[in-house]
Amino acid sequence: MKRKIVVMFCLFVVLSLTIGGCANMTPTQRGAVGGAAVGAVAGQLIGGNTTSTLIGAGAGALGGALLNDARHSN
Repeated sequence: MKRKIVVMFCLFVVLSLTIGGCANMTPTQRGAVGGAAVGAVAGQLIGGNTTSTLIGAGAGALGGALLNDARHSN
């Protein structure tokens, strides 16, 4: 139960900062931030340790940046 509360709190903080801080960002940067947030949560849920969270955040940031760069470069 405690772990679920911590994960939900972290998700709330990340989403709040993401929504509030993206006003002057390019689509690629917004994709990287969103991907990092989703990747970090997924890494934590799958691996349950800091290493998994960081790997998930890195992979998510890279994937989000590449996806949004490809979508908006046309």
